[in-house]
Parts: sequence; structure tokens; C-alpha cells
Amino acid sequence: MSYKNYPMVSRVVFGRGSFSQLEDIIAPKRLSVSAPFIFLVDDVFEKKATLSGRIPLAYDDRVIFISADEEPKTSQVDALVEEIILTCKQRPSGIIGIGGGTVMDMAKAVAIMITNEGESKDYQGWDLVKNPAIYHVGIPTISGTGAEVSRTTILTGPVRKLGINSDYTPFDQVILDPELTKGVPKDQWFYTGMDCYVHCIESLTGTYLNAFSESYGEKALELCIEIFLEDTLDEKESADKLMMASWHGGMSIAYSQVGVAHAMSYGLGYLLGVKHGVGNCIVFEHLEEYYPEGVAMYKKMRAKHNINIPQGICANLSDEQFDIMIDVALSLEPLWENAIGKNWQKVITRQKLRDLYSKM
Repeated sequence: MSYKNYPMVSRVVFGRGSFSQLEDIIAPKRLSVSAPFIFLVDDVFEKKATLSGRIPLAYDDRVIFISADEEPKTSQVDALVEEIILTCKQRPSGIIGIGGGTVMDMAKAVAIMITNEGESKDYQGWDLVKNPAIYHVGIPTISGTGAEVSRTTILTGPVRKLGINSDYTPFDQVILDPELTKGVPKDQWFYTGMDCYVHCIESLTGTYLNAFSESYGEKALELCIEIFLEDTLDEKESADKLMMASWHGGMSIAYSQVGVAHAMSYGLGYLLGVKHGVGNCIVFEHLEEYYPEGVAMYKKMRAKHNINIPQGICANLSDEQFDIMIDVALSLEPLWENAIGKNWQKVITRQKLRDLYSKM
């Protein structure tokens, strides 16, 4: 048996206020005064000088504000790469993504596509990237997605919603500063935190489980329970621990896989544009058959924090629209194999998925 030689983030800083070290961290990576750093920043910070005013710009460096209202698209990545190539005198020194999963995934994808020919849709899948990405840095401003540590970048393309899974995708540097997560709206905090929780449940109950994944998944789950169910943490402690839960949750699926919730939420995301965190919650509400204990605990967390989950989003869909979502979900074979086993196709029928989607 051949085991995966898994790439990891090579350098990481953790600590409150560590964002202020960004200039010192990236300065040695500058290739020349004509090779800028491109900062992709969540546009929620466009009018918040508390963060945007602290970005260490020099020479031809640029900030590009990215809307996180929609999940990242391959067309967006391609347009950004073209703009950067046409307007920069030299290949950039690096891409720095500051935001949530959407912006961090965008940063990873842009860093890859600057050194690889063609369109980003051609690289959706596993191990299709041929050339190393340029230097790229991830700085999360919300915790839970695990995008800061993963080897994928989830993109919605013309045919499917699927990641660019490659050894060149992980960040070269991550800065974990819990101060940056202050002010996240409560519902978004919950939805994104549940992305981490679902990572744990899908990893820990999957057929791909091994001691490497289990050690990270168990720690992330322990932190999620402490954060979302127990009343022992103040706001700062909770933010610190959720940032580390996100890291461990992302690592738990690194040497494993996700499962039913992610496969089906990709269908919702592709057809309806449902964002990933809330999409996982919408799906997870109905997955007692696959994750009975996990769903029961999730519902306790949802009730404790008085979070409303959108309902009836599939109520008026046509047969054709259901088929599109089902096609997207079924195309994610490693997720189903992890969740159900090698004979998953005998269990997961199109009608089964139609029935589940109809409840959402």
C-alpha cells in the first residue's frame, strides 16, 4: 500500500495581535521592487481602517477587495489572474488572502493559476496541478472553515463545485490572530463554526479514519463542545479556541475525507448559491440516518444559541434542478466512499438524494 506524502503549511504564527508581524514576515519574500504583493481582502473590511489601514503596502503592492457574498467561482479566479498578469510589471512576489474561507480559497487558487496555464476549471479535481504556486499567505478573519490549513480550494465552475486538490495548494505561511475575528455576526459565527464541527463528525465516523486524522478530529470536537455547549469560556478564550478548532478540524480531513453533508451541500452551493457554512447546517439537519449522535449534538448547539436555519429552499425546484444537485453530489466519489464504504453506490441512489433534498 502506498501512503500519501501530505504537504502541510510550512510556517504558522499564532497569537493576539500577531497580524502586526505581517510586514516582517513577508519582507524577505519580496522578489524585487517591481514584484508586488497582492492582498486579497474580504470587502467587509473596505471601510474598516482597523484592519485595512494596517496592511503593510510598499512599492507596487495592491489591495483587491473581494466580496464573500457568493462562493468563489472559477470565472472569478481567471479574471483576477488575468488582471494581475496584465497590470503587474513582474510576476507578483506573493498573494496574501485576508478573510474567511471564500477569500482564502481565492488566494490559494490565484497563487496556483499564476504559474499554471489554462483555466482554473481544468484543475478542479485531485492532483492535476503541474507547477508550484507562487508564495501565498492565509490570514483567517473568521474561524471554522479549515481553509487556512487544507490542501484544497473549493470553486464553483461551469460544470461542478469542486476543489483544486493538490500538493501546491496549502499556504506557505498562515497567521492566526484571534483578534481579527472580533465582530463576526452571531449567525455567521455559528454557521462557520459548524463547518468545523461537521468536519470532525464526518472524519471521525468515516471509513478513511486513521490515527493521524482521529487525533486531530478528536481535539477539534472537544474544542467545539467546549465552545458551543459549555458555559466555561469568556469571549476571548472562545475566539482563541475556535481558531484552533478550525485548524485541527481542517487537519482531521487532511489525511481523511469529509462525507454526506459536504457532498450534498456542494449541490446546494452549485445550483442555488447557498454558502458553504449554512449549507452544511441545512443538510446536517436531516442526516440522522448517517450521523445520529452528531446530528443530535448539533441540534443542541443550534437550540442553545437560538440560531435559525433556512427551510424550504428546495420547495419549488423542478425535476431538472434536483437532477443538477444530485449530479454534483454524486460526482464527489471519495466523500461517499469515506461516509458509506466502497459499495456506497448500492446505498446512495438518486431517489435517496432526491428525498433528502426535498426536506431542505
